[in-house]
Amino acid sequence: MATEKSVLPGNFSAGPKGLGDPEDRSLRKVEVEVMIPKLMREKAKKEKCAPEVHEFEQCCKDSSLMMVLSCRKQNSALKDCLTSWYQNEEFRNTCTEEYLKERSEYRKTGIKKPIKRA
Repeated sequence: MATEKSVLPGNFSAGPKGLGDPEDRSLRKVEVEVMIPKLMREKAKKEKCAPEVHEFEQCCKDSSLMMVLSCRKQNSALKDCLTSWYQNEEFRNTCTEEYLKERSEYRKTGIKKPIKRA
């Protein structure tokens, strides 16, 4: 049986679907600097800072064009909450594990996880 040649390193083109080794736990630079922080941002907004997000959104709706001036307090509270979660190493590790699990599943099945729209 002939093997297909690829310009990608072996761990990126191996696996049952040719999408990479599902057991590979190494992370590329783009995953560390873009993908995992994006997951952290989404989880922090949805799960960890939901009350702050709600208060800020409500203030913006109530204030209309004056929201820049009127919602400073809510904006600061939201920024503080998000920043504290971005700097939390345990939260980063949890999100990294979740990302690796999703990537492994994709590499095994070839099926992308549907994008959830808010």
